[in-house]
Amino acid sequence: MAAMALEAHVHTEDSGPVIELVGDVDGRAEEALGAAYTEAGDATAVMLDFHGVTYMNSTGIALIVGLLARARTNSQTLSVRGLTPHYREIFEITRLSDFMTIVDEEEESA
Repeated sequence: MAAMALEAHVHTEDSGPVIELVGDVDGRAEEALGAAYTEAGDATAVMLDFHGVTYMNSTGIALIVGLLARARTNSQTLSVRGLTPHYREIFEITRLSDFMTIVDEEEESA
C-alpha cells in the first residue's frame, strides 16, 4: 500500500479550530501540519482530529511534540480526538497524553 501524504484541513467548531488530519503523519507531514496550525490562529484551544490518520511513525510523533511546543509558547491548549486504541497507546507510551487532552468519542457526543 502506497504512503499517503498528509492533508490537514482546518474548520471551526463551537470549541474552536479543529485540524482534521487525513493520511500519514510522518516526515512529509511537517509542512501541512505547520500550515494548518498557523491557519488555526490564536484561539486558546486547538483540536487535532485523528479520525483520518492512516499511519504515524516516530517522526510524526516528533512533529506533534513540535506542535505542542508551539501551542505552549502561544499559551494555547492542544487536544486530540479520533485516536484508535493503537494511537491512544502510542500517545500514552510517549507521554504525549500528559501534555494534551485526549477526547473520547463518548465525551464528544455528551
